[in-house]
Amino acid sequence: MTQQRRSRRRLTRTLTITTSALAAVALLTACSAGSAGTSDEFGFASVEQDPAAPLTIWVDAAREPIAKAFQADNPDLTVNIETYDGSAGGSDSFKTKVALFDQSGEGWPDAVFSTQQNDTAWASVGQNGAEPFAAVLNEGLMSDEFLDGFTPGALDPMTVDGKVYGVRNDLAPVVYWYNEPLMSEFGYEIPTTWEEYQELSDKVAAEHPGYILGSVGDSFAGPYTYYWSGEAPIFQVEGDTFSSDFDDENSKKVTELIDHMLANGTLVQDSVFGADFVSTYGDKLLGTPGPAWFAGAIFQNPDSVNAPAGAIGASAPLHWEGQNEVTGNVGGGVWYGSSHSKNLDGVAKFLEYVSSSDTAAELATGLPAYASTADTWLATQEASGYFAGEFQSAITKAAGSVWSGWGFPSFSPETAYSSVVIPGLAAGKTLSELVPDLQAEYENSAQVQGYTVK
Repeated sequence: MTQQRRSRRRLTRTLTITTSALAAVALLTACSAGSAGTSDEFGFASVEQDPAAPLTIWVDAAREPIAKAFQADNPDLTVNIETYDGSAGGSDSFKTKVALFDQSGEGWPDAVFSTQQNDTAWASVGQNGAEPFAAVLNEGLMSDEFLDGFTPGALDPMTVDGKVYGVRNDLAPVVYWYNEPLMSEFGYEIPTTWEEYQELSDKVAAEHPGYILGSVGDSFAGPYTYYWSGEAPIFQVEGDTFSSDFDDENSKKVTELIDHMLANGTLVQDSVFGADFVSTYGDKLLGTPGPAWFAGAIFQNPDSVNAPAGAIGASAPLHWEGQNEVTGNVGGGVWYGSSHSKNLDGVAKFLEYVSSSDTAAELATGLPAYASTADTWLATQEASGYFAGEFQSAITKAAGSVWSGWGFPSFSPETAYSSVVIPGLAAGKTLSELVPDLQAEYENSAQVQGYTVK
């Protein structure tokens, strides 16, 4: 046991989970068995520990390299790495698999990566008397020194009633990305507000048709990149109450902006991860709002846009003229340790490694959540000369400007967007026409999870 894991820590900021929501989650998972607790040393009932017990780690494809690096750097541990979809797009695969293990009373992984911050809402909840899947991290398992090293606010979505249930992999604030050579060639100024962004779209449509300023073809794009960044209160939680207000002025402005740019052809419906997007728009992407992880996942990725050095820059997030200079956040995945693990020492060692090691900084494709790792990553990106403009200052400003009005209930906004908006737009409908169904789907999901809908 390391010295760091002996100290105890309690945070004051909490994510409220309601009694009704918890009851609904319990019904969904229908847990019938759990691990027999033998110790509450870490603030939860842990099973008998075995430092030689193997670790089973679930990761998505993007996190497989850091898991393999941990495996190579820790030959004394037996590490089994399994890949899954990371609950991408709100698939709920993590939740579904754990529910099955809860029923059988065995099979839980020791550590899991999830793309969904919302998973804390159910992973922190005990089902039918069983221990919650997520281990409490700040009551002895991990140290104050380690947990205090995260960027302020990074652990808030994983904190419930003062207990930290997961560690953030990365921060994903939305910035404005732009193609410096194309912007200079066309004589355009980088937009700073959403109004300027729309005005630019009209110029591009008229003067350079075929060039684009973004895509809404992914499940995260509409909810996070546009509505959250646009300070639109369409996904909010207060206590046991959920609300979705598409009639708010900011919500209406976001909807109208997307419809306007879809109509003039500067917003497209292709997924940014699709081969068609790269072949059709890879050299025609003039600019786009997007998360910090676009840096590695899109622009530096040999299988994606793979822009040459000096072509892509990042500027401060767009905001409404005369309103708060805030932005949205697209993910920022979470690492969870399992309360059922027989090797919690190994779990803690793994969580520290993937968050704060030199290897974590080296393999990061976006802004790490751990402050020192983030500093290293930002300095490396700046020194490389790959990005144009004031890359480091733009990312740093965005990280401190994420709008706090977005909610984290026990379901994802991406699921409804995928089922309602993406096919609806493909069928020729406008977003304005689809909004009533999207709001209804959000409200239905909230009711199923036990929230009162305002």
